[in-house]
Amino acid sequence: MPTRPSIPGLLAALALWPGLLCAQDTRTYLSTREQRSELTITVYNQNFGLVREVRDLALGRGTVAVEFRDVAAQIQPETVHIRTLVNGDGLRVLEQNYQYDLLSPQKLLEKYVGRAVTVYRVNPATGREEEFAAEVLSVNQGTILRIGDEITFNFPGRFSFPEIPGNLIAKPTLVWLVESDAEEQRLEVSYLTQNLNWKADYVMVVNEDDTMADITGWVTLTNQSGASYENARLKLVAGDVQRVTPQARGRIMFEAPRAAADMAFAEESFFEYHLYTLSRTTTLLDNEQKQVTLLEGSGIGVEKRLIFQGAPYYYRGSYGQVVSNQKVSVYLDFDNTSDNDLGVPLPRGIVRVYKADPSGAQQFIGEDRIDHTPRDETVRIKMGEAFDVVGDRRQMDYDVISSCISESTWEITLRNHKDDATDVQVIEPAGGDWDIIASTHEATRIDANTFSYTVSVPARGETSIEYRVRVRWC
Repeated sequence: MPTRPSIPGLLAALALWPGLLCAQDTRTYLSTREQRSELTITVYNQNFGLVREVRDLALGRGTVAVEFRDVAAQIQPETVHIRTLVNGDGLRVLEQNYQYDLLSPQKLLEKYVGRAVTVYRVNPATGREEEFAAEVLSVNQGTILRIGDEITFNFPGRFSFPEIPGNLIAKPTLVWLVESDAEEQRLEVSYLTQNLNWKADYVMVVNEDDTMADITGWVTLTNQSGASYENARLKLVAGDVQRVTPQARGRIMFEAPRAAADMAFAEESFFEYHLYTLSRTTTLLDNEQKQVTLLEGSGIGVEKRLIFQGAPYYYRGSYGQVVSNQKVSVYLDFDNTSDNDLGVPLPRGIVRVYKADPSGAQQFIGEDRIDHTPRDETVRIKMGEAFDVVGDRRQMDYDVISSCISESTWEITLRNHKDDATDVQVIEPAGGDWDIIASTHEATRIDANTFSYTVSVPARGETSIEYRVRVRWC
């Protein structure tokens, strides 16, 4: 004897044929954002976000078609996750559809091809609007109409439609066919959406002698997802989360931080990532850019450095004078530690630096981009090139020892045109195994390929360094 299929099994089978489902006497329930009881937005700095919302729905028992409106226009429907918070087994989703055929004048005309409409045109002689019955024949490269016995296009008037076709909607909508075992349901719905983004920007103000600074971090949020999020709990993820896309992305690169500065966002570890949660709710409207304070720190010790940088290729040929009047680069360094009144994670962004001039007015003195920086690391910001400190680099001698070994003698002259003495660090990337044979100053080994000198250049004076180095690069 054949076995009768169960009701859930029959509904699941019918879900494969939407036409048959439409023929059933299924109740429809409309859900809008007014039913939200919770809303959390997690924004990633890779132009996407996670939306999680909870809505209280009076679905009743049985099979219900739920129109879940006010979702993001840039939603990824395949990422939707639904669960009931009332009874884990009290709701089953049989089918999900994403309706995004949005109402527009062009779409409305397309849906009325082969159907009757009314068109109106102002009579120039009388100034009154005249009414014509018309049939829409085509909307390809212009609207073609049949009015009476005449076929015409580019009709100079307005169109009137008797109704909105059922398959056109004003906003993107998720439509579920569900089977509910409870009168009241509390649904948690999560999904990913594109075009939610954030970035960090920092403002640093240094003191008169360039030894201390105050820093303020800003989060700039941009919402172009096609939805507004009112009174939402806001979370940020700093880093590069792996996503399966045509262009592969990297892993998150962020160390465990500690909240030492005065932060508007609370930081917490989650999996291998770090979340920043705003301590209050906020509203992020569609097509809106919003700025929120990320962190504030004051009395941070900084160190100004002047660096005269070499290049590896200098050591592999005979050049004579390599550079003359070369600018010396200026940097600001600070330690991101709690002992330095900071010690918090710094998401990547642009640091803009200001300093008061003699009149007390703040002036912009440079900016640089920093990468994700965990606590207990040093941050280096390039400010620009020094105006009054320049250097010359001359190759005084060059000898070929073998096919991949050479010896060369170098003279570096640093000139300081300021009224105060200054220290300059000379960085020499030899680009191979190196040995200093003779030198007027003591060199410091930075790594296997690089050494440096730090010298003091007197006010309105100069300092010269001369050294001979043997380099092997193969």
